[in-house]
Amino acid sequence: MSLDHRLSAEHEELRRTVEEFAREVVAPKIGDFYERHEFPYEIVREMGRMGLFGLPFPEEYGGMGGDYLALGIALEELARVDSSVAITLEAGVSLGAMPIHRFGTEEQKREWLPRLCSGELLGAFGLTEPDCGSDAGGTRTTAVRDGDSWVINGTKCFITNSGTDITGLVTVTAVTGRKEDGRPEISSIIVPSGTPGFTVAAPYSKVGWNASDTRELSFADVRVPLGHLLGEEGRGYAQFLRILDEGRIAISALATGLAQGCVDESVAYARERHAFGRPIGANQAIQFKIADMEMRAHMARIGWRDAASRLAHGEPFKKEAALAKLYSSTVAVDNAREATQIHGGYGFMNEYPVARMWRDSKILEIGEGTSEVQRMLIARELGLADLTPTG
Repeated sequence: MSLDHRLSAEHEELRRTVEEFAREVVAPKIGDFYERHEFPYEIVREMGRMGLFGLPFPEEYGGMGGDYLALGIALEELARVDSSVAITLEAGVSLGAMPIHRFGTEEQKREWLPRLCSGELLGAFGLTEPDCGSDAGGTRTTAVRDGDSWVINGTKCFITNSGTDITGLVTVTAVTGRKEDGRPEISSIIVPSGTPGFTVAAPYSKVGWNASDTRELSFADVRVPLGHLLGEEGRGYAQFLRILDEGRIAISALATGLAQGCVDESVAYARERHAFGRPIGANQAIQFKIADMEMRAHMARIGWRDAASRLAHGEPFKKEAALAKLYSSTVAVDNAREATQIHGGYGFMNEYPVARMWRDSKILEIGEGTSEVQRMLIARELGLADLTPTG
């Protein structure tokens, strides 16, 4: 396959459109939402009108007929300005709508995708639980058949987009039986918002992503029709592994955007900030810091675009997605730290975007699979995971 990741005319037009939206609409407003820990509904509605939530979905379901590269481009440009807005789009597409697109019945797609693609509704993905984060196979939430219904009991935590006024559904992973070897059989089930027994807690008090919605969910004898099963019964574990593989490309694009945004802000500040009679950007120490930041962002971009290209061509991409996610999240943290240092005391003030970027960066090494999990996946793809000690 070609490693030429230059954008087509169509993708470049999308990039410019989202860049303009991020600079002219998101940037002037998002700081206030962030400090108030308030969800930016009007910005999200505008993103829906632009078709961003429908980028990788077929036109027959209300989508834009694009691909994961298009989604990644939008996420990168948004995250150059703000990660809360970017993660709202990422979770709404990769975790909210994509499971229905990948595994849903035709009826489920017709019912949910048009409203998810338009941004009228947001979807969420209920995977993580208080006692099993990276160990997703340790799911304790249960779903038991009772007549023509599933009865769901359990708790989910750290779920993005799960409690907004426009949240329409949460896809929940739950144990629906046991395999012959005693391991849990996990399935995915669609739970519409407002279903009796489905309780959404107050928003978390977070270090970053303060303008996005993240909550704990509880299910107490929640009943949904058997037809709300998503995909095959007992295949939920395999389904969400696929969703997470794809989602890592999206998170990598978001992390790359944050890393590039740190470069943007640092270049501007180094030009305007004077010390000892000249701009601080005239100092080689600052120049080298920013050059290294640009190098890291550039290489991260190549990584996520390579993974997205492999996905689009139907080629194996699991290792490349893990590599991209691991590297880009590390780069985001490194660039945020350096940008804060370049800004000095002002970098510690919330009125400056780099302070927000610094607070937002760390979660990128944790969410969608920790850095340690990415290393496990990479080692496994290299054939090292099955080696056992000898002697």
